[in-house]
Amino acid sequence: MVSTAPRRHAPAFHPLHALLLGGALALFLGGLLSDIGYFRTYEIQWNNFASWLIAGGLVVAGAALVCALIGLAPSRRTRGSLLHFVLWLATWIVGFFNALMHARDAWASMPGGLVLSVITVVLAIVATWFAASAPRIGGVA
Repeated sequence: MVSTAPRRHAPAFHPLHALLLGGALALFLGGLLSDIGYFRTYEIQWNNFASWLIAGGLVVAGAALVCALIGLAPSRRTRGSLLHFVLWLATWIVGFFNALMHARDAWASMPGGLVLSVITVVLAIVATWFAASAPRIGGVA
């Protein structure tokens, strides 16, 4: 006879939320790498790449922000869910200002765009860490 132990930890967040967090983080990271490429080579196309990657990151991050807001419901709340939501909101706001900075003409977006890209990626990493670090005790979410 096979004996199974009950699950003690449910997933920290929904798989769709995880997919959106990973997608937004990858797009923002691509924007940062494109900014670094533009800073080193002065090729305008790197700035264009960064602008499009940041815009895509904002769209995906907006959907992830909605998932984080749903995670604030009393039945789904964890220790880090409020902090995750606040950090992800800060990520989206800094990313929005980063997109506005990249809308400037060519070199006028530097070095401010590069600095905002670094801040956006760091905030996204920390927000994703808080989403993944707090396990739920009990049933499946």
